[in-house]
Amino acid sequence: MRIRGTACAAAGLTLVVAIGCTGGDDEAAPAPKKTSASTRPPTTTPAPSPSRKPVNPVSLPALMEKKHRGSGLRLGTVLARTGAYTGYRVTYESNGLTISGLMNIPRGKGPFPALVLAHGYIDPAVYTTGRGLAREQDLLARNGYVVLHTDYRNHAASDDDPDSDINLRLGYTEDVIGAALALRDSGRPEIDGDRLGLLGRSMGGGVVYNTLVVAPGLFDAAVAFAPVSSRPDENIDHFQRSENDPLVAEIDARYGTPEDNPVFWREVSPRTYVDRVTEPLLIHHGTADDTCPIVWSEQMAAALSAAGKRVELRKYQGEGHTFYPRWTASMDATMDFFSRHLR
Repeated sequence: MRIRGTACAAAGLTLVVAIGCTGGDDEAAPAPKKTSASTRPPTTTPAPSPSRKPVNPVSLPALMEKKHRGSGLRLGTVLARTGAYTGYRVTYESNGLTISGLMNIPRGKGPFPALVLAHGYIDPAVYTTGRGLAREQDLLARNGYVVLHTDYRNHAASDDDPDSDINLRLGYTEDVIGAALALRDSGRPEIDGDRLGLLGRSMGGGVVYNTLVVAPGLFDAAVAFAPVSSRPDENIDHFQRSENDPLVAEIDARYGTPEDNPVFWREVSPRTYVDRVTEPLLIHHGTADDTCPIVWSEQMAAALSAAGKRVELRKYQGEGHTFYPRWTASMDATMDFFSRHLR
């Protein structure tokens, strides 16, 4: 089930307002600083829940209604040549912004299924193209997937979005949706636009949740590694409020606290809209993760299961946030999952 064309009636709100979750080869996470064609017909997506008041533009219902565009995928400098794939710098257009990234294209006869990768938090001041999921980029391309790792806006060579932080970084999920649409629009013979998967780690796992609830049918399957909470207010408390991040006061002043404005905080939580999810989801989480507690994944998995959705939570005893000891096992399960749903 898919959404077609350059216009997509969905975009996600990043779960993490200013989180410090990272994974893989991401940097340690300081508190974020303020920064300035297809042959099938479109799939009808569920309508946003009705509201008696005008929808807050920073809300999941607003993003469900928004028309999103992704196009103009361009290959640039070659970053790597291996016996299995060639890696390129790339750019694409997402809702009027140019977004940079990295793309690995397998050698051999395509078209190949494609995966969009959403990395965890890395300070944009030190972030470089493709950073954060290098292990996954390499392994997945070696196993026959086109891999497009988005840099997100405000990162690397991407355009700036000065309102990203105060807008709860919803633009990151717009950029993931734009990446999927750009892959489909590219016309490149190596890319099978009818087989798309999504993988996100840590903060990127939050992007996965948002994409699934606001853009059901855009991807065929999704994987989240050590994801953040599906409640943005919980992420703020865990990563920012406890560190006295000054951005929290601005967020409170603009939107109110959960006690002051519970409707707003319900409408920015993907857990509120799990009934919209159509894709199978695999979640990996370590029991010893002291960055993103495993209870967050347990709660989201329970909500999805209660709604009758296809979700699997794999727990790794003693594994921390970075998934080094059990990474190979987790990726074997990931590739088996994608093989079943994308092949």
